[in-house]
Amino acid sequence: MELPFAESYRIKMVEPLKRSHRAEREHWIKEAHYNLFNLRSDQVFVDLLTDSGTGAMSDRQWSEMMLGDESYAGASSFYKMKEAIREITGFEYFLPTHQGRAAENVLFSAMIKSGDLIPGNAHFDTTKGHIEFRQATAVDCTVNEAFDTTLDHPFKGNLDLEKLEAVYKNYPISKIPMVIITVTCNTSGGQPVSMQNIREVAQLSRKYGVKVVFDAARFAENAYFIKTREEGYAGIGIREIVREMFSYGDAMTMSSKKDAIVNMGGFIGFREEALYSKASVFNIMFEGFVTYGGMSGRDMNALAQGLYEGTAFDYLETRIRQVAFLGGLLKEAGIPVQYPFGGHAIFVDARRFLPHVPQDEYIAQTLAVELYVEGGVRGVEIGTIMADRDPVTRQNRFPNLELVRLAIPRRTYTNNHMRYVAASLINVWERRQFITKGYHIVHEAPILRHFTVKLEKAR
Repeated sequence: MELPFAESYRIKMVEPLKRSHRAEREHWIKEAHYNLFNLRSDQVFVDLLTDSGTGAMSDRQWSEMMLGDESYAGASSFYKMKEAIREITGFEYFLPTHQGRAAENVLFSAMIKSGDLIPGNAHFDTTKGHIEFRQATAVDCTVNEAFDTTLDHPFKGNLDLEKLEAVYKNYPISKIPMVIITVTCNTSGGQPVSMQNIREVAQLSRKYGVKVVFDAARFAENAYFIKTREEGYAGIGIREIVREMFSYGDAMTMSSKKDAIVNMGGFIGFREEALYSKASVFNIMFEGFVTYGGMSGRDMNALAQGLYEGTAFDYLETRIRQVAFLGGLLKEAGIPVQYPFGGHAIFVDARRFLPHVPQDEYIAQTLAVELYVEGGVRGVEIGTIMADRDPVTRQNRFPNLELVRLAIPRRTYTNNHMRYVAASLINVWERRQFITKGYHIVHEAPILRHFTVKLEKAR
């Protein structure tokens, strides 16, 4: 018989999980003002809030932690990380930062000024927040196919070249310091960007003199999809694909808490020494000296090892097949999800799931709360709350998609956990017609409100 697929790792350590009752969860989520970020971790049974910093490190990564050099300047851990970044990405210059949003803060401080426009493919929350904090504007140039969750399109993360060129033509190029390519594109459902699209965006941007910057938190997963979905790449290795991807860029920001499988860490990669030098000033101001940048030596070691492990095909196949396993269970049950399945999460189409909840009552948040109450499963809203308010009009921005993201930590849960998640969501699906009311905001921050928002039930 044909041998079945099996995970490319075995388990050495386990962490007990606490079960809870529905009545407890109803009390806890009310105390948390219906914001899943406010829950204590021991109030959650399966935590799919994020895949950022929640993965399980390997024995080799833990070993590297013991070899960390904690020297303030010139630590050997810095050079170990530098070599891994150079070998895997091709970027000769880099700055360590403590996480991805810190990398954005440093790079954007060096590149973005008030009044600028930053086109890209569905900028994620912190990216857009850093842009708007600088009184600049993020311009979404994602392909239209991304907004139809039923459409089977292999690269829904692609940028629409016509939309992008319209930005270049209609605004002063001096106001467009960069285009951002997010790989994979989180906001549109963890969807990949094709190599052809990356190449064409780079060619178009070079023509207009605009720098190409990658938001590269999940670059290895993007490379996996290029290998498995794009013609001409099936026989090419993951790291070779990664090197080609980044060869089209001028810089990259990296939240290493994703594809480098560490609990904390990030970096910025640079093609040119001049931009590296300019950003170094801000790195010293905001993060730390250029050879540690807010990271401990032990974390730099674990990150370097994680980059090698995160770009191994067997690891990526195991990881992405688990995401697809959950997606398949939900799709089989008739639950509307973004299709095809992304690399790090399953995104449930809340608007199609709860058509009777008004959008101004936060459809995706409503579904995320119901899933938690049902089974203690914590996901996250990617919808109107996360879209935030228009910085000028202060009115709610209503996005094209109202999604609940179920982000799966790396090497952390078993497929039985995925079955549990699916069963919890199916139970909510079976009572969906009784869910007709959502929530109102009673307190929100002026920017990135979804992290701390307080809600009450709509009446």
